[in-house]
Amino acid sequence: MTNRPAESAAAAEAPEAEAGPRWLTEAEQDTWRAYMHAHTLLEDHLDRQLQRDAGMPHIYYGLLVQLSEAPRRRMRMTELAQHAKITRSRLSHAIARLEKNGWVRREECPSDKRGQLAVLTEEGFAMLSRSAQGHVAAVRAAVFDRLTPEQAAQFGEACRIIASGLQPAGADVPWLR
Repeated sequence: MTNRPAESAAAAEAPEAEAGPRWLTEAEQDTWRAYMHAHTLLEDHLDRQLQRDAGMPHIYYGLLVQLSEAPRRRMRMTELAQHAKITRSRLSHAIARLEKNGWVRREECPSDKRGQLAVLTEEGFAMLSRSAQGHVAAVRAAVFDRLTPEQAAQFGEACRIIASGLQPAGADVPWLR
């Protein structure tokens, strides 16, 4: 719950109420719920599209994209977890599934024998190439075709501001867990 629970008028004016949480205003609550609703629907929409067209969830597609953009299509597992914003455990499970499909393989890190690299295979790159057009079309239809260029720019700026506030030095972030 992010807004104030129902309470009596007397309790709302009590000094203890001032020391409590800073509840969302009605307008903030409306914005928050609209965001959560849109986020949930968008993730479901993209997952369904990728499952239908490529046989993989959105998170796996994102991992393949990260690897495709990395030098030599390979990345340290810890760095990939950081880019994907997921725990190392979840990444390890996802990479195992991608390995079974032949889309990724693991290699020892030449500079650190304790580390591992995730490597995008040719088969994985081909799958990514085949599924990219449908995915981009789904993102465009769901987001960018519904916003004006000004709204899209404001949306991007708002997301960058929120993200920067959630990643301060020393933060408890998933890829460090």
